[in-house]
Amino acid sequence: MNGDHSRAAQLLASLAESQPGQADLSKKALLEAIGAGQMDLALKLVRKVPLTKLPTDARLLLVADEIRRGHPERAQPWLTVKGDNGALTLRLPPVGAWAAADHGYIDQGFEVLDQAPQNSLPSALAVETRAFILLKGKRTAEAESYARRAVGAAGAREQRLRFALADGFLEAGDRQRALMIIQGMGDGEAAARQRILAGKSSGQAIDNLPKAFGEVLTAFSADLTRMQRAAPPIGLVQVARYVNPQNSSATALLALLLAGQHRSAEALGLLRTVPANDALIANVRDTQVRILADDKRLDEAYQIAASAAAGPNADLGDYSRLGDVLQSMKRHGAAADAYGRAIAFAQAEGLKSELWRQLLLRAGALEDAGRWPEAKLILRQALAIAPEEPLLLNFMGYGQLERGENMDSAEAMIRKASALDPDNGSITDSLGWAQFKRGKVSEAIATLQQAAEKDPDEPEIQEHLGDALYKSGRRYEARFAWNAALVTAEDEMAARVKAKLASGLTSANAAP
Repeated sequence: MNGDHSRAAQLLASLAESQPGQADLSKKALLEAIGAGQMDLALKLVRKVPLTKLPTDARLLLVADEIRRGHPERAQPWLTVKGDNGALTLRLPPVGAWAAADHGYIDQGFEVLDQAPQNSLPSALAVETRAFILLKGKRTAEAESYARRAVGAAGAREQRLRFALADGFLEAGDRQRALMIIQGMGDGEAAARQRILAGKSSGQAIDNLPKAFGEVLTAFSADLTRMQRAAPPIGLVQVARYVNPQNSSATALLALLLAGQHRSAEALGLLRTVPANDALIANVRDTQVRILADDKRLDEAYQIAASAAAGPNADLGDYSRLGDVLQSMKRHGAAADAYGRAIAFAQAEGLKSELWRQLLLRAGALEDAGRWPEAKLILRQALAIAPEEPLLLNFMGYGQLERGENMDSAEAMIRKASALDPDNGSITDSLGWAQFKRGKVSEAIATLQQAAEKDPDEPEIQEHLGDALYKSGRRYEARFAWNAALVTAEDEMAARVKAKLASGLTSANAAP
């Protein structure tokens, strides 16, 4: 309860040792040890739990341990034995395929993948597994199509995969394809290109079974985290780091999960173990800053961001990160300047895919600084680059709506944004607020209720819904919405909502 999970694991292990017949106690100690990253202790405890009661994380730890020791054939049984929630056949195909590839049997590895039960391995992981095994066999022409498909399906892992694939092509002697796979990456592309031209790898290669198995576990963990349907997979990521301690992407993911469990000190300590020359150090800094900002330790977050932005190799991500921290500190003018440096970098490097995003951030900082005319000019520049981007359309439309400017055009922009991204709660909220501002109260309520269903924790949506309900005479429901807004509202919004709850909606406390 105090957050000292390492000590808790040791105490539970001692208790389990004193009561050898209590399998459930040993299991509890085992899970606590894995969650705390105490793998030596966990490997001692795992033998005290019956096979049928072994949890997934424990069986994966046994697999990882055999792989680390160079005995993949001993790992296979732990994947097929049934524990407390079935067998782990989902992880079986990559292990068998890489075990063959590590011994030089590339085609035999593909046979293992082909013989896997249907749906036993997500298609995206099967594709990247083939790409990396082909690169290990220096069959770069065959690997290219799989590599392209893997990048297209990578999601949040895209940069990590691009680096790893580039390393594979480079190691196989194909510099041109290494350059090809990082093209269009955006932030970090310039540094990656220089590194490849110099013949240097990023250190992110996935070229053996331990690295591949760790990557599979990290990918599964990221998917579980994104779905948010269960407890954070901390144990799973701990096993991924155990089998490949150099996997900095797993370290960053674990840090985020730990911070989400109020284990910030532990998380930040982990992040400090990543060397400054790691190719993914930008992601690590992003994670550090995010954790510190969530803990309201903005001065420390600023020190990290400002130091990186002042470095000789500072790039777009460093300037943008500094802007984000300055925004959190409400230093909006300085934030706008930092985003301006990011924009200049994007223009100099030809990073068109990043340019409109940085223009949007700069416009937001300028608006927060009370410099709307300047923000509007920046938004027009961004819309000239990305005229169909819903976030830009929504920002421009809503900004004009709040100020009573070009109301027809503002509503049209927001409607277009909503049509382009109908599942975005914030954009749906803008549409509902536009309807409210135009006197279409009944339509506004229906639209704002849809927005609240999509994003129930957003205070601005709940405040807007409350105002619209109050205006229509549904005052009890309005108070319900305002109370929901007050749960997460801060600063000026919180003051407005409290005033409405005290005395009702007035011109003085209405949402802008």
